[in-house]
Amino acid sequence: MSVLTRTVLPVVLLGSLLTGCATHSDGTAPLNQRTWPICSVIGGLAGGGLGALQSSAWAAGGAALGILTGGLICYAQDGDEDDDGVFDRRDRCPDTPANTPVEHHGCPLPQYPVSVTPEPVQSEVITLSDADDVLFAFNQSELTPAAQSKLDSLMPKLQSAEVVSIKVIGHTDSVGSDTYNQALSERRASSVAAYLLSQGLTPNKLTSEGKGQSQPVADNETEEGRAKNRRVELHVNR
Repeated sequence: MSVLTRTVLPVVLLGSLLTGCATHSDGTAPLNQRTWPICSVIGGLAGGGLGALQSSAWAAGGAALGILTGGLICYAQDGDEDDDGVFDRRDRCPDTPANTPVEHHGCPLPQYPVSVTPEPVQSEVITLSDADDVLFAFNQSELTPAAQSKLDSLMPKLQSAEVVSIKVIGHTDSVGSDTYNQALSERRASSVAAYLLSQGLTPNKLTSEGKGQSQPVADNETEEGRAKNRRVELHVNR
């Protein structure tokens, strides 16, 4: 066997051995830059053994060559100590906890609070009008006994813990001027709100306003229509 062959063959065999041992099938390298001393020891032993196969004189040279080759081969490998998918050479955060999402430098991704979409407010409109029982005397804002009885029957629902707010809105028919009807609707809405408060409704949940004759729900040219327009609405939000 020629001198060139006896020189190159141990190096080739040693390089193949260490490269195969240093690299897993998934591309990771358990023998890498951090473990190059181990690789040098393995290379020295392998190189010495391969050199001894040629002659005893080659054993020492093979061992020295194996130490150098093993260290260089493993130093060229790149492992992934924290198993985050980023090789150690590029990993700026080498001790990332397991199963932590990381960016391309191996550092944990910023964690943002999960946005929660608020549930839509559920609204219910309860309408009390003169079409059923007269709520107020003509041009007056005092509740009739029939109106009070209706409100009493609604108290369990209005006092429910699920209720967030209640708005009382008063409406009138078109008899009289806009200015007069606006003021009348406000007084009637306030009268209903005051009665609800007297029955134990929570003050911070209750508001009132008047709309006058601006929002009719029926024809003001008929008595039946005007009776429907003379109404109080309870807008209940949950």
